Order: sequence, then C-alpha cells, then structure tokens
Amino acid sequence: MSTTTAARSARWSERAGRVDWAAVGTDIDAYGGAPLPCLLTDEEATAIADLYDRPKLFRSTVDMNRHRFGSGEYRYFAAPYPEPVEQLKQALYPRLLPIARDWWARLGRPAPWPDTLDEWLAMCHKAGQTKSTAILLRYGPGDWNALHRDLYGELVFPLQVVIGLDRPGIDHTGGEFLLVEQRARAQPRGTATQLQQGDGFVFTTRDRPVQTARGWSAAPVRHGVSTIRSGHRRTLALVFHDAA
Repeated sequence: MSTTTAARSARWSERAGRVDWAAVGTDIDAYGGAPLPCLLTDEEATAIADLYDRPKLFRSTVDMNRHRFGSGEYRYFAAPYPEPVEQLKQALYPRLLPIARDWWARLGRPAPWPDTLDEWLAMCHKAGQTKSTAILLRYGPGDWNALHRDLYGELVFPLQVVIGLDRPGIDHTGGEFLLVEQRARAQPRGTATQLQQGDGFVFTTRDRPVQTARGWSAAPVRHGVSTIRSGHRRTLALVFHDAA
C-alpha cells in the first residue's frame, strides 16, 4: 500500500471511528437498524450521486418496475469501486464485525467472517460469489422500493449500510427508509427513517436475534423505501458480501 493510499484509508477509518458505536449496538439490538451520522460531507454525497450518469462505472442497471421490485432504477457498481465506495466499505466492515459475531453467538450459529473485508470477499469469490454488490439507487416522483432482503448467495454478511445522498424536504419529499420485522406469533413491526444527506443507516440483511421466553430466536427483517412524493432521491447501498 502506497503512502497516499494509506493516508486515504486512515482518513476514512478515522471518520468511521467518530460514530458512537456503543449507541449503534444498543439501537440495532432494539430496532434492527441504527443511524450512522456524517459518513459523507454534502459535497462527497453529491459527487457520489452524480456518478450515476457515468455508465462505464457500473456492471448492470435494474429497472425495478420491470422486475416487480417497485418503481425506480438502480445500478450495480463494477469492481474496482470508486475510492469513496471502496474506502467506506473497508472502514465500516471492522466496526460492524463485532456486532455480526455477537448476533450469531446468541443464535448459536458459527460466525464465518474473518477479520478483514478482503479475506471475507476472497471466501465469497471461492464460493462462486464474484459479482460486485455496491449499489447506487435513483428514485423519482411516485417511485418506491418493495420490501426485500439482499442475500445474493449462500455466504451472507448480516449487516449492510445505506447512505442518503440528497436532502429530504428540499430535494425530495417522502422516500422514508423502511424496516419491517416479522415477530413470532404476532403482527409485524415497522419502523421508518428519513435519511439525511451524508448520513448512513446500518440494518440487518436477513434477520436479527430477539430474546423470547425460550431463549434467542431469529426474527426475519425486510427493508424498502416508501413512495417518493416529489423530487428525486438517490442513495448508496453497501452490501458486505458479493453475489453469485
């Protein structure tokens, strides 16, 4: 690693370190998701959003309406990622790893994730999951995202991050980020979060541990986006496993 690259990596790691991770752990245990404030400056957020208009940076484009995923469009970044995307993933993975391992310990599951993101992605690639999964999403008036889970293969990291790239109430109205948790022998529970520009939100990819009278069990959780009422909403989604 060059001196310049190491300095950039340290800068992103330092920024991730400003997050109150103890509070994140508390919130994600309670709700299945937690805010990650100030991951990007306003200028960085806008610069990443504007990458959408550079199609050579992406491996594929998905029309959500065509696939009955909702309405809107998103693009999968091609690897290697632009620097902010790659550095954010590298900086966030070691912060999320203790939460992931703790969750799987509660559920009595083996935790397969090594200490570094590069090692984990190498495991994904060896298993045939070689497609990049960082996503740039773009919504316009009337668009929405159906409730879903981003699994992509047998190897799954249980946490992912979405980052707001526009200003709610100014660039768009509506478009809240939704989490819906299926509770045992009860009606589902939903939460809605408005993503501020540059702020992230970490949430469960598939399920999360919940304590019951019989011990810990896994509660399935899906995520989506409510209808955009006006304007345009763009977000960056960071998934920490690659796709088959």
